[in-house]
Amino acid sequence: MDWPLKLFLTAFLVAAAAIDGTQADATVSGTVFCDQCKDGQISNFDYPLYGTKVAVSCSDSNGQLTMWREETTNWFGNYAMRFEGTPDLSSCYAQVSGSGQGCGAVAGPPRNLKLMFRMFDVEMYAVDPLVSEPARPMSYCPRSSATPVPAPVTPVLPPSLERPPVSPRLPPMPLLPPMSFLEASACPYWNWTMPEYQCYWKVGTPDTKVAVTFGLVAAQRYGTDMSLGMALKGRGEPYRTLLREATTALLNSYNSVQFAYHPLGVIQDLNWALMGSTRAVLRTGLRFTRANAGYGKVSCKFSPCKGS
Repeated sequence: MDWPLKLFLTAFLVAAAAIDGTQADATVSGTVFCDQCKDGQISNFDYPLYGTKVAVSCSDSNGQLTMWREETTNWFGNYAMRFEGTPDLSSCYAQVSGSGQGCGAVAGPPRNLKLMFRMFDVEMYAVDPLVSEPARPMSYCPRSSATPVPAPVTPVLPPSLERPPVSPRLPPMPLLPPMSFLEASACPYWNWTMPEYQCYWKVGTPDTKVAVTFGLVAAQRYGTDMSLGMALKGRGEPYRTLLREATTALLNSYNSVQFAYHPLGVIQDLNWALMGSTRAVLRTGLRFTRANAGYGKVSCKFSPCKGS
């Protein structure tokens, strides 16, 4: 499966979970990453950004702004916005418009909206990953990756839409874990349930809903009340075991850049397994279990959090 199709599947699931059953006319969805190497590409060094503002702007043939809307990314860097009616969004583009989790104030290039689905009065648009960048590439990035990114195109807003600058409110940062993000680590599910390791939950909390994290397909299978903390306690049944190991793999992927899976890969594989056979569920769950065990070569690098 090629990368655009993978992104569309993820964007579709995120949008469906975001509208939570509401009949939308046109929905735009995507993800924002911190491009730590300033290479304009999503790699294992990059991570989704929480609390980042994304603007969708539309212009007419004369270049005049006709529509403008802004949304904030969730814990997993996803955003989804709804447009009533059936507007023509073919000339619209999305761009990071406000800083979020502390990656940097430099916004990457804007992205055009891509029509992925149209049926009856429903349209779904996906956007290629947007990026925010630090002032300089991180020291551990390959030198070849530090290539300049095209300058962003900033829309000129009419006075009625201009807003005074507002200092962004950053979310409270969790206690920093006593390990490096670059260090190889793979932890089984029971480690993630222990209170002394709560500072390793970098994205989301045990109360975050599975439906928000993994999308509509997971919501249909596990319901809308299932939380990530509850998911980690699942056992005795293939689908619950799959969810437990997928949740563990997702947490591990955010915790260590050297983990076997990328966060989007975990979400994608879980949903494809849920749409397949029971054999696919068992096979995918086993792959996650092996990755969470470090394939017998990587151990769990947790140590008790300060203040725990």
